[in-house]
Amino acid sequence: MTATEMQSSEAPAATSPTLRERAEAFFKTLQDEICSALEQLDGATRFREDLWEREGGGGGRTRVIADGRVFEKGGVNFSSVHGLMPEKLAARMMPGEDRNFHATGISLVIHPRNPMVPTVHANFRYLEQGSSAWFGGGADLTPYYPYREDTIHFHRTLKAACDEHHPDYYPRFKQWCDEYFFLPHRNETRGVSGIFFDYLKADEHTNLEAIFAFVQTAGRAFLPAYLPIVERRQHEPYGEAEREFQLIRRGRYVEFNLVYDRGTVFGLETRGRTESILMSLPPWPSGSMTIVRRPVRAKPKR
Repeated sequence: MTATEMQSSEAPAATSPTLRERAEAFFKTLQDEICSALEQLDGATRFREDLWEREGGGGGRTRVIADGRVFEKGGVNFSSVHGLMPEKLAARMMPGEDRNFHATGISLVIHPRNPMVPTVHANFRYLEQGSSAWFGGGADLTPYYPYREDTIHFHRTLKAACDEHHPDYYPRFKQWCDEYFFLPHRNETRGVSGIFFDYLKADEHTNLEAIFAFVQTAGRAFLPAYLPIVERRQHEPYGEAEREFQLIRRGRYVEFNLVYDRGTVFGLETRGRTESILMSLPPWPSGSMTIVRRPVRAKPKR
């Protein structure tokens, strides 16, 4: 045996990345791609990055864009955290499993300046608790002045992503989104929906690799679902009445995120970075006690 052959036989065999590692790498890459595309579209400002570490294990990359030409405020965050869950949270999330967990994912919220451009939210995540593992995520659109063609485009793009993997995904996840992004105390939806899914686990019909493939397709569908809408509406005229209505509707966004949102609750209860968790809150929300109707826009002169 030659010296080269001896060294080769003694070298440890290369190990393939785990699903957790591949999911983490994908979420990082997706963060890069989305931030780059949004910066290019805005053209006047860039994301500021803040690296952070979590006491107890893990950390993340918070990226915030603010005071841009198109985007008034937005955040695209990546995190990968691990450790011990609080007992009550562990029992609530996956009963019967222990408290050891690992969670990684990307979460974003974009609040445009022009009231005719919708706010958008998306997140995609992979979690392990004890011996259980699952994916969750979705994307949803919150227009202040809904345009039918924009809503159709957003849903059609997400449906195409879902249909690549299973014909039941879109109707199932669209209904889940309708039910999840609902404010019971106001009896109204937060926006025009999208898709939402959680606790997608391996079972007799699928496996985690197939679910991960779907999550990648859904994640990559975000930009083609949202950017054409921004490009179409960013130059629409608006006045003080439309701006005031936008601020009031942003208040509804705050209500949902602080009262009902699972991601906010999970992040706070696992002692994630508070500033990163709350980056989804919009700038200048209004808490007006007045019941305000959406102002009727005058038709532009031709």
